[in-house]
Amino acid sequence: MRHHDGTTPPAPTPAPAPGENDETPTAALGDLYRDGITACRGAFPVEWVDRVREDVEVAFAEARSRPDGAVGRGPQRWYVEIHPEQLRGFVDLVTHPWVVAVCRAVLGPRYEIVELGFDTPFPGAVHQPWHRDFPMPEQTRQQRRLTSLALNLTTVDTEEEMGPFEIAPGTQWDDHPDFDHGMFPPRERHPRYERRAVRTYPKRGDISARSALTIHRGTPNVSTVARPVLVLGVDAPGAGNAARHDMAVTRGYWERLPPLVREHLPCPVVETLTPIRQKHTIEGLVMGV
Repeated sequence: MRHHDGTTPPAPTPAPAPGENDETPTAALGDLYRDGITACRGAFPVEWVDRVREDVEVAFAEARSRPDGAVGRGPQRWYVEIHPEQLRGFVDLVTHPWVVAVCRAVLGPRYEIVELGFDTPFPGAVHQPWHRDFPMPEQTRQQRRLTSLALNLTTVDTEEEMGPFEIAPGTQWDDHPDFDHGMFPPRERHPRYERRAVRTYPKRGDISARSALTIHRGTPNVSTVARPVLVLGVDAPGAGNAARHDMAVTRGYWERLPPLVREHLPCPVVETLTPIRQKHTIEGLVMGV
């Protein structure tokens, strides 16, 4: 990540070896409660990420072939939710030691995986307005507790021209009644976010975890390539974000999952998967800036 003033914040945490991640929860908690974002460099091999990219491209083509399969997040920017079975690396992702350690530390031992999808800014994507992904929960407002995480895994090596993700660290606690729909700060507050803005440049294999409440935006993709980013949404029990999503697994797939995955995957078990019709539309993002 780089600040607009040219300075560089501390480097992301290196990927822990199995059984050697005792310090991960402490470091990640500090990052998330202070900045609203934390990261792990080199969590996955590049070859594994390239398979994720293949699955994402197949899922995007399928979603765009039917109504409500993909939802706009601004001009030339799309979000698609998928089922775990559409991603060959799903089990690898949700059992990675860093992912498990961070989810347990922030959300508790009974954390719930509620969302799997990807966000893709294509060439021509423009600035999004500054926003958070949903209104602040009362538990966060009253107790200053984070009840959900968004984990992001880039499928390309991010360059400036691709429209990198931009975040305003420390703004997960911003709580003002003039936020439109509880999500969009008014324009007079934008200078605060511009001053704090940090752009992220993850490489294939890196993974980040952030509070979806931290104010952020997508930036213009002026390159000739798309920049798909995998999204894994995880809740503390009772956080309620599962209601926005329709993830499911078939019975045969469920029975093959390791216990570590099943105990954190509260989605329906069905005989046949139904293509997901995206319903988590964020109206304020559709037009861009």
